[in-house]
Amino acid sequence: MLSKRMGKSVTPIRPPRTGVTRTDVQVDIYERLPVPFGLVRFGVAPDHPEVKNVINTFTQTAQHARCSFHGNVRVGKDVTVEELQEAYHAVVLSYGAEGNRTMGVPGEDLAGVYSAKDFVGWYNGLPRNSELRPDLSCETAVILGQGNVALDVARILLSPVDILKKTDITQHALDALAESSVRRVLIVGRRGPLQVACTIKELREMVNLPGTRPEMEASEFEGIAETLKSLARPRKRLTELLLKAAIETPGEEELERRNRAERAWGFRFLRKPLEVLPSTDLIRAAGIRLAVNRLEGDGEGVRAVATGEVEDVECGLVISSIGYKSLLIDPAVPFDTRKAIIPNTMGRVQQTAGLYCSGWVKRGPTGVIATTMNDSFDTARTLLQDIGKGTLDVSTVKPGSQGVSALLEKRGVKPVSFSDWEKIDSEETRRGEIKGKPREKMLDVGEMLQVARA
Repeated sequence: MLSKRMGKSVTPIRPPRTGVTRTDVQVDIYERLPVPFGLVRFGVAPDHPEVKNVINTFTQTAQHARCSFHGNVRVGKDVTVEELQEAYHAVVLSYGAEGNRTMGVPGEDLAGVYSAKDFVGWYNGLPRNSELRPDLSCETAVILGQGNVALDVARILLSPVDILKKTDITQHALDALAESSVRRVLIVGRRGPLQVACTIKELREMVNLPGTRPEMEASEFEGIAETLKSLARPRKRLTELLLKAAIETPGEEELERRNRAERAWGFRFLRKPLEVLPSTDLIRAAGIRLAVNRLEGDGEGVRAVATGEVEDVECGLVISSIGYKSLLIDPAVPFDTRKAIIPNTMGRVQQTAGLYCSGWVKRGPTGVIATTMNDSFDTARTLLQDIGKGTLDVSTVKPGSQGVSALLEKRGVKPVSFSDWEKIDSEETRRGEIKGKPREKMLDVGEMLQVARA
């Protein structure tokens, strides 16, 4: 929130390079959970600690004299967006995309079928996913989608426990993965190798994952090598690595490594889910029926078209990684239900003065953390421009957090400050040190609050 004092942002934003420095702006951050850092804490894979280093930048922002963190506050429930607008000159909505895009096929409600969002939340310690308890007693898992999240899930399913136990993965997930029977993961997409959505970093990690070997269908790569010259450099490098893993004859050392591997993974292209096949008791997933596609069109206009052929794959675990969607946080906020975003122009929420948005709720669930940070800088830049032009009125006195705190106190809501979070942080770090991990995350909000208020 920006007020002179200022309104709601649920993710920390460092000042953009606008060339203008304001020393009269106060930023208050409101967060539903007692802990900050959102996607970095609950979305980034535990074996990617270098990505989580951005927390250091966020912490510096949160500790700034003119920035305050207010955790354990549910915007839209504990306090409305209209009430925030009354208290602040500007309100920035940056609450991400917590909804799932469903497959829309029979059987997706069977036991053993999960969204990637919930599965990631389970191993990353998101409180609402702590009771997920996925059944990992099957040999084959199928992941639908071929983006970075899909590869994160595949990597976590197949990684040696000796690697994972040194990360901040939750202990209950680590214990379950240690007993896992999953030995084969298929990563399924509706289009072809040239449209795979992951980045080269994540693909390289899969190719080099200890104890695993790639298993792919050479026929799915026919004609791909001939297209390399026409590809842009990032796509070319990605495709070259994919071809190397899929069809090139490995060297002696790599061949020996693959022969020793007890687990396997592979992409399956030109496949679309038609139905999750049930077990004989009709309770849980036993397989998945896939439509076989072909591609029509060229370049960016290429599309997958069903051939009429189908293929059944036996599996006991199906994880859907076909995308996220933002949800409406408050009835007072304009919302495009079809696109699942807040309609906006350069971060300005349409037809609502003083209301802004950034991140996935602004543009949809695409890009990596750096993409979202740059998007947030753009919104902050827009906001500051509006102040400079006078289109955002900051001449009146606004109560800021004092006004909101009074409302929350009446409603029995006790916010968690950043110093309170640091108590949680310290305790999680202490528990992690005992186990040789960076931290052991608390999974229960009640326990977080107890530690924060000790």
